[in-house]
Amino acid sequence: MKRIVLTGYRGTGKTEIGKQLAQQNGVPFLDTDTLIEQETGRSIPDIFHEDGEERFRAIEREVIASLPPADVVIGTGGGAVVDPKNMEHLRKDSTLVLLTADIDTIERRILHSSRPPLTNLPMRKEIAEMMDRRRQHYHAASDFYLDTSDTTPADAAGKIASMLKTGVATAAARAEGLTFFRSGRLSAPVLQRLEEILKNPPADPQMRILGVAGYPCAHSRGPRLFNALFREFGLNNYYTFFEDPELDQIMTVARSLDVKGLSVTIPFKQDVIPFLDEVDEHAAQQIGAVNTVVFACGSAIGYNTDWLGIRKPLVGMKGAKAVLLGAGGGASAAAYALVDLDMDVTILNRTPAKAKELAQRAGCRWAAWDAFDSIRPDLVVNTTPLGMEPDTRSPLTEEQLYPDLTVYDLVYTPPITPLIERARAKGCTTITGTGMFVEQAREQFYLWFGIDLPEETLRKYIA
Repeated sequence: MKRIVLTGYRGTGKTEIGKQLAQQNGVPFLDTDTLIEQETGRSIPDIFHEDGEERFRAIEREVIASLPPADVVIGTGGGAVVDPKNMEHLRKDSTLVLLTADIDTIERRILHSSRPPLTNLPMRKEIAEMMDRRRQHYHAASDFYLDTSDTTPADAAGKIASMLKTGVATAAARAEGLTFFRSGRLSAPVLQRLEEILKNPPADPQMRILGVAGYPCAHSRGPRLFNALFREFGLNNYYTFFEDPELDQIMTVARSLDVKGLSVTIPFKQDVIPFLDEVDEHAAQQIGAVNTVVFACGSAIGYNTDWLGIRKPLVGMKGAKAVLLGAGGGASAAAYALVDLDMDVTILNRTPAKAKELAQRAGCRWAAWDAFDSIRPDLVVNTTPLGMEPDTRSPLTEEQLYPDLTVYDLVYTPPITPLIERARAKGCTTITGTGMFVEQAREQFYLWFGIDLPEETLRKYIA
């Protein structure tokens, strides 16, 4: 039997439900907190009191790394999923089920617990604070989820067993999903794989789909990269293309198939926001564009990882004079990143009104497209699709480039665009879109699975 891992805040029923689920499957149940106590010969409260939480987490990490790989049901401690190394071990060849409950239920269940508090707050406020703090991590630790507020352990175990046996998507949803994919431009091998995944009954009801949503998006390296990563980390997922001119159709199919996540690309990074239940306030709300969607606990949550990928290679240019070409979703993320680095930013776009709108939102300047020569920036960032196959034009002429200019082209297909070729010929410092793609993909993987990918692992599959 594939390993089943129950995650969630304490008081959601992991231990009692786990015992019932293990009994139904005729396999052992292992509770990581109990294993820690057996390993150390001390209670969890004693470890916290005498050694502190940091030492407890180190022991927990060792215990999780040594868990059996199959034929077992595991219940984790409430904070275990915050550690990326734990997630790497827990997710390998496993199905994760997140248990949730309302605050009233959790407070009632843990009222007389001997576990030490994690904050100086009253219990109810601590529950709310810690659940909110860990919420993103719980979403990453969720292949399936169940609200246990009004269920007995036996009933909850039965519901989990049913989900794992049949999946969440209905037969009708799978049929509609296949019709959607068959109408696109998928290659025969990709379509054949989707037909295997979505057949009725499904060959593997626990497999979750992810994909890139855009029009066009057949150029994306996402499927090749993420499917290779899934194999390396033992993740039961498949990443494909959600290519359609109608975003509402993409989102309808994604929700009905209970997909795990979406990468959002041109032209939907701004248009997708009304289709989401939540948008991350740190970045996406301020940027006004989303490139990553996480589906968890019945909600679609939007994030932006583009800005982190754009920012990283530019840290050494803090305070530079920069020109940003374009005013779409990618430009929104780029503007956020450049302003965050205290750069003097001017946005240029073929439609000046869009440049003005973005500049006002980002807190920088804007100008007409032909103003580039008069600005003479230290850095130019191309966020337009010019240079992306099949449109291989360059947004700048050779005469507009000079040796002390740094040229950053976010287009990564082809890896060396006409703009990058021209810039190198003129002696410019160049940054290709591959670096941005790698960094933003790393952040996406963390949001979806809670695993912190080594950069060398990512680049191994990008090369």
